[in-house]
Amino acid sequence: MRLGTMDPYQTPQLVQEASNAVHLATQYAQHKVQPDGHWCGPLPSNATVTAEWIFFLQAHQLAISDADRAGYILHFLSTQEADGSWAIAPEYPYGGNLSCTIEAYFALKMLGLPTTRPEMVKARNFVLSHGGIEKMRNFTRIFLAMFGLLPWSCVPQMPPELILLPSWFPGINVYRFASWARVAIIPFTVIRTYEPVYSLPVLNKHKLYTVQPDFLDELWLDPSTKSIPYTVPMLDLLRQNKFITLLFQLADLVLCLVTWCRLTPLRGYALSTCTQWLLDRQEASGNWAGLYTVHLAITALLLHGHSLSSEPVQRGIADLRSEGFLFRHESQSDSKSKHSKQGLWMQSCVSPVWDTFLMVRGLLDTAPPNSPPSTNPLITNALAWARPRQITTHPSPKVRADWSVPRPRLPPGGWAFEYNNMQYPDVDDTVIGLLDYLLHSPTPDTVYSPLVTRAAVWIMGMQNKRDGGWAAFDTDNDSYWLNELPFSDMDALCDGSSPDAAGHALEGFGVLLKIHGKGHDRGLAPLFTSIAASCRVGIAYLEQTQEPFGGWFGRWASNYLFGTSNVLCGLAYFIDDDPRVSRMVRRGVAWLQSVQNEDGGWGEGLDSYVDISRAGKGKSTPSQTAWALMGLMPYVNLGQTDGGLSEAVTKGVKWLLSHQDENHFGPDNGATWSEDVYTGTGFPGHFYLGYDFYRHYFPMMALGRYIRAAEGRPLDGIS
Repeated sequence: MRLGTMDPYQTPQLVQEASNAVHLATQYAQHKVQPDGHWCGPLPSNATVTAEWIFFLQAHQLAISDADRAGYILHFLSTQEADGSWAIAPEYPYGGNLSCTIEAYFALKMLGLPTTRPEMVKARNFVLSHGGIEKMRNFTRIFLAMFGLLPWSCVPQMPPELILLPSWFPGINVYRFASWARVAIIPFTVIRTYEPVYSLPVLNKHKLYTVQPDFLDELWLDPSTKSIPYTVPMLDLLRQNKFITLLFQLADLVLCLVTWCRLTPLRGYALSTCTQWLLDRQEASGNWAGLYTVHLAITALLLHGHSLSSEPVQRGIADLRSEGFLFRHESQSDSKSKHSKQGLWMQSCVSPVWDTFLMVRGLLDTAPPNSPPSTNPLITNALAWARPRQITTHPSPKVRADWSVPRPRLPPGGWAFEYNNMQYPDVDDTVIGLLDYLLHSPTPDTVYSPLVTRAAVWIMGMQNKRDGGWAAFDTDNDSYWLNELPFSDMDALCDGSSPDAAGHALEGFGVLLKIHGKGHDRGLAPLFTSIAASCRVGIAYLEQTQEPFGGWFGRWASNYLFGTSNVLCGLAYFIDDDPRVSRMVRRGVAWLQSVQNEDGGWGEGLDSYVDISRAGKGKSTPSQTAWALMGLMPYVNLGQTDGGLSEAVTKGVKWLLSHQDENHFGPDNGATWSEDVYTGTGFPGHFYLGYDFYRHYFPMMALGRYIRAAEGRPLDGIS
């Protein structure tokens, strides 16, 4: 990996300003660290997550204190848009979302907010003006059916017998679904089979509950006709050549007939198998896959015979009620954002391992040359916290992790995103963890340590065989035709390869090979030969997925800025070894330069997931400016691109320096950046995340690497 200097655009004054900003950012990191050495920022998403938690509490008549009730109401009202809707993300280019608005309105009414309140009137008007409740998504239909507000016949069939199909079964089985879909679909099949109808609160009556089919009639255009179809007319599908969708709709019709005729001899066994599958995968802490959809699994267990006082149910409820998932807004917010959430709200998941590894990377990138990382207690304590969280065994002798179903011989070695998630480690967390340990101590002892070799073997084993890329949690999980199933709403039933994950993997392996190249293979030469071969296949995948305009798609953050940054950071380690890399880099760097904003920063709206012509277009943000800078800096003055690259980098650095919120947190608490929009992605086009620390550790990384480059040091700190 060759690196140039920043001349003629770097100046001692700018480097000093960057050093001052880094010092303040480090103070802020120290201010926010947890007592045991890790970081975990709040992770907001959209109103449906909290709404569905309220539905769960109501369904099972779990008490909500007056303080919590006020907190939930404040959360919903503080995130409502001016037109009365709720959107899937702040400043979402396409405005409010109908299903989000229906679920938020339903939750507020359930919490006792009068329908005459102006906020409720505006929400109601938004729903009616956008087609009424009749136009809601299938996911929302399930929750309304659970309270008798919609016939269960209006919800697609979800047969529990699906669990009985073996993993080798062609076409469809539960392991063809992505991990996050799997842990939701299996409890949904139980719920859909039992078709429960829960009571709702009688307004203005204290603790009186009953089934109320008319509870949301004001949101219907025609409440007298609630048997709304969830399928598309078959002739329309034929005209549109949507034969897979047509096939699934025919199968759904057959399932309806089979269920109506009670021709389901294996149903009881299938339901028991589903609930046992859930019990086998419940974490010791009580959750499933580290996701808020714990409430679905609990509901499935309750329907199939568990009591509310049973140990698995109590563990699950306690986990959701904990501070890990429920977040209460503090009076002193760390963000000046006008979109800062208030009140009490449910997080879709929590990100302690991810936040810790990325904060450590920021601290490593900003470490002064005369102060090795091994002397920084923030770094050493965080890595000590993360070390025992590497997953080196399967969940139990009888239950293997789901990722091993297609890779039965691959030994564990990854890290998960959350506090407790033995079943589902992911490639991105594992790569960033690998990089942290390598960059903290870039020595042969680290390279050949069990921690590093286990992680490297696992990452290599998780490479997809069909296209050579990497996904997040699964391998060769690319049956995208499953998104045509009637119950699929978000085009998110699969976990296929993504360029951003592949770029991360190449960066991790690039650093590993760089240190290994100094000698002392200690008998592990075959491992590193395999890693080099894996990288060549990964580069071929990236060559195939580069967009015509030069960028790469970002599956897990928005969007082409993130994907392109990750890929360029990874390819930097192979530019001297593979002629394909230079061609790819030239196009990627040129595109990043071309989309730099006039103010010197970079930004990209979430609309680029819907309209590719919007790639790289949007108001400048700290995280996205940092991503672009990190993608560009390895190639400054290397003759790999057209001129002006150093100037582009300098303008970007100046943007970051001018947007740091200095002295916002009091003496010795440092400074950070504010970010009004979400730049994290759950399901492109449907579900987004606002990682609170993205605005902080990514700018730290970018400024730290700028300082290194300006001082003639390697960007990764490895001489």
